[in-house]
Amino acid sequence: MNCVSVRLGDPEVAPLLLDLHREYETRYGDGDSVHDVDGAEFDPPSGGFLVLVDGDVTVAGGGLRQFNATTAEVKRMWTNPNYRRQGHAKTILRELEALARILGYERMRLETGYAQPEALALYRSLGFTDIGNYGIYERASGFELDLS
Repeated sequence: MNCVSVRLGDPEVAPLLLDLHREYETRYGDGDSVHDVDGAEFDPPSGGFLVLVDGDVTVAGGGLRQFNATTAEVKRMWTNPNYRRQGHAKTILRELEALARILGYERMRLETGYAQPEALALYRSLGFTDIGNYGIYERASGFELDLS
């Protein structure tokens, strides 16, 4: 398996966005949130998008964009349903953390929804601190990780 840097419009990201849309539809009844951020926000020099690939299969992925001058925001975290519960989301988060440090960020922030208990547990297990809702999604939980 390889972790590769891609752009949001690259073919490796298509299965991620398609299944993320389906998953949001199933869990929340609205999958439009996969389009709430312009793809250019994940481009260098202030962002990045990483995918874990196994041959031609996109296994997991996630993006990083600038939230403010000192904080990066993680978006589009996803793991292929056939590869879940194998630590791939953790791998992507650690790679995004390394990228955030390289880009000079002091902290990483993200939010997840109430209907994603596995994500809530993952972020807490990796040392992210609950910061409450900070975004536009009414029932979302916000988390932050200090990178200093």
